[in-house]
Amino acid sequence: MIKSRRDFLRSLSIGAAATGAALRLPLGKVSAAYTAEPARTRQSDGPIRLDSNENVYGPSAIVAKAITAATGKANRYPFRQYDNVVGRIANFHHVRPEQVLMGCGSTEILRVAACAFLGNGRQMIQALPTFEALEEYAKSVGSEVVSVHLTSKFAHDLDGMLARVGPSTGLLYICNPNNPTASLTPRRDLETFIGKLPLTVRVVIDEAYHQYALPSAMYSSFIDHPITDDRVIVTRTFSKVFGLAGLRLGYAVAHPAVIEKMRPFTTQDGLNAIVAEVAGVALDDTAGVREFVARNRNDRQEFFNDANGRMLKPIGSQANFVMMNVEHPATEVIEHFRKHNILIGRHFPPLDTYIRVSLGSPEEMRVFWQTWDLLPWAKMFMHHEV
Repeated sequence: MIKSRRDFLRSLSIGAAATGAALRLPLGKVSAAYTAEPARTRQSDGPIRLDSNENVYGPSAIVAKAITAATGKANRYPFRQYDNVVGRIANFHHVRPEQVLMGCGSTEILRVAACAFLGNGRQMIQALPTFEALEEYAKSVGSEVVSVHLTSKFAHDLDGMLARVGPSTGLLYICNPNNPTASLTPRRDLETFIGKLPLTVRVVIDEAYHQYALPSAMYSSFIDHPITDDRVIVTRTFSKVFGLAGLRLGYAVAHPAVIEKMRPFTTQDGLNAIVAEVAGVALDDTAGVREFVARNRNDRQEFFNDANGRMLKPIGSQANFVMMNVEHPATEVIEHFRKHNILIGRHFPPLDTYIRVSLGSPEEMRVFWQTWDLLPWAKMFMHHEV
């Protein structure tokens, strides 16, 4: 049973190439359980939300049914379910329960890692740009953050990161596939890189978008295909392919000794009663995951088709979002879409002319491209590129 943690730190809050050939999924091949689902897009008076890399189709019908059934337990504290959920996750990944640590989304796991392995006089190294949460948490505990620009292929510059490692380095952060670029750093390069690090450095590998990555020799999970290195901490989330961003459940898989160093900094009773009941259902719903991955692959290819037809240059995507160079200030494009009731990703320096677009439903993406074509320089852009 989980112990009381009322005296531990509270969660901090912070503000805000081409793809592989797509497997087209004819409507007749989609299971009836999914075609019968209500549209999960937006309220009639709300914006089109293409800004947070959510699964526009999720949760699946099976998981949605479990959520509805679980509402009757919303008045109960879920701590009695903690060990059961940890066990389900551990069984899913073929690891021991003591290798799993749950959090309020994988973002909390990043906060916990910062509290456990950083602090005054310690250093965290990351890519630029990447998901910013760990950077904010590192700064909040007084650590220095060193950011190393991505390579020209939008992979982590592992040699550049290694050159910045010193006696004060406590954590390295690798988001793979990377957010916001949706690009990969090759598995073989990561293994070589980790093998060169001092034994005092922990490496957080964020696999939030793991299921969306196309199978290849270039990529494999550090959970599904682990390496014998006790310093590696892998994070996953139920927020993306499972479509449970609003229920907030993420977790880390690492060596038991590393997990125990992190555990004191987790939020007490951070598991909510609804997700405690549906996490196992989501893990078991392999058909639903395959459905979402296939839909995303189709939507992603369609986005590239539309972008290429406008002479745009997206970065090859291995996630459920795309980043592309629009050769105009990103802030101006973001504001253009906002004025037309469409939210896209924020500005990610130093990629000042790149925008990040989360993949929405086909109808939402049609509206996106219609709005793109309203940009005063959209046609000039095509002419310029020809």
